[in-house]
Amino acid sequence: MNSKTALGVILVIIGGMIVLRFFGFTLGPIFGWLFPIILLGLGYVGLRNGKHWIGTILIAVGAIMLLGKLSGLLFLILAIAAIVIGISMIKGKSRRVF
Repeated sequence: MNSKTALGVILVIIGGMIVLRFFGFTLGPIFGWLFPIILLGLGYVGLRNGKHWIGTILIAVGAIMLLGKLSGLLFLILAIAAIVIGISMIKGKSRRVF
């Protein structure tokens, strides 16, 4: 299978999933993650093909969208880091974390 055929199959699958979502058939959280990942992939393809401006813009938009999706996980990691740093400060250890 050449690259144009593979890209065509991927586009048909993605389009079909979007049409199914429009009519109320959802596949869970896949749709929320699909579009930012597609943007990251298209940005990477743009960078590889010498289209640096459009590739950078697509990667930035996709990364910002994914950051929004991952914000809960990032806040959890920050909370755990704050607890660990606070406990080490309470115990009086002189070892620095950062």
